[in-house]
Amino acid sequence: MRIARIATPTGPQAVLAEGDRWLAIDDPFADQPIPTGATWAQEDVRLLAPVEPRVVLGMLHNSGPADRALAPQAFLKSARTVVGPGAAIVVDPRRGQVMAECELALVVGRPCRNVSVADAPAFVWGWTIGNDVTAVDQTAADETRTQAKNGDGFTPLGPWVETDLAALDVALTAAVDGVEAVASSTAALAWNPFEALSHLSGHLTLGPGDVILTGAPGTAFAITPGVEATCAVAGIGVLSNPVHTLEVTP
Repeated sequence: MRIARIATPTGPQAVLAEGDRWLAIDDPFADQPIPTGATWAQEDVRLLAPVEPRVVLGMLHNSGPADRALAPQAFLKSARTVVGPGAAIVVDPRRGQVMAECELALVVGRPCRNVSVADAPAFVWGWTIGNDVTAVDQTAADETRTQAKNGDGFTPLGPWVETDLAALDVALTAAVDGVEAVASSTAALAWNPFEALSHLSGHLTLGPGDVILTGAPGTAFAITPGVEATCAVAGIGVLSNPVHTLEVTP
């Protein structure tokens, strides 16, 4: 299934794709979401971030097989950094170089704590594209990554959630203004998404809509104000966001 959130005159609405239309649904996390009757042509809607997570985690040291020699770790990102397709990534020029990272994002489907790797797939609602934007010059100043990971618009998600995806080997590509910048696959991750979910659920409870950015296996690329950053994940689609400059008051 393909599930999204769209903007409507009465507020955000969860929808299910059927042909060339979006069907309104009450509970997107239900095993079989039930349409409520309202429908929209897909080309007529504005897509929002497909989920509203309470918790966003990003896997650290997950950029290649050699990282498996390290203990698995993760950082927290503010849920306020989450934006949808077409929303701006806002760069503060005082904070130095900014990199985008094309990643497969795991979306949790039900309460999850101390889950084994074998059982982890049962707790996954689906998958979306994540862009883990990072002010890389800030990492040396803050080992918790708070300064590096939490700028406005630093976690684009979308364009929708695919509930069925063979997540262990899917292609990841990214482009700047339409020119390919990087290409890789989730097969290159040191810790696969189910291992990541198992590890993280051993330390905190995750719930429906929470997001794990699974890692950037060679998918980081530089961005600057004025460009369009595009991330693509095979089997899901394309997520594009413009890069703007933060207006700083003198």
